[in-house]
Amino acid sequence: MTEPELSALRERAEHGDASATDELIQLAAEQGDLQELRRLSDRGNTTATDQLIELATEQDNMDELRRLADQGNTTAAEQLAELTAE
Repeated sequence: MTEPELSALRERAEHGDASATDELIQLAAEQGDLQELRRLSDRGNTTATDQLIELATEQDNMDELRRLADQGNTTAAEQLAELTAE
């Protein structure tokens, strides 16, 4: 996907296009783009948050899991506890 296409997709998502948001989440998850998932998650998208937790767990990204856990996300806290117990 080109940068102009990605920008257009982001713009559609920001204007409430749920399919554009879903496409952004899927693309970010496939590319391992924590920043994009974080941006969508911080806007309240629970699917993006779930994908962010999954990706952070796969990457052993304790900082991201800790950030989410500190915000009250119990799934992130559980994943963090599981990773640090090993």
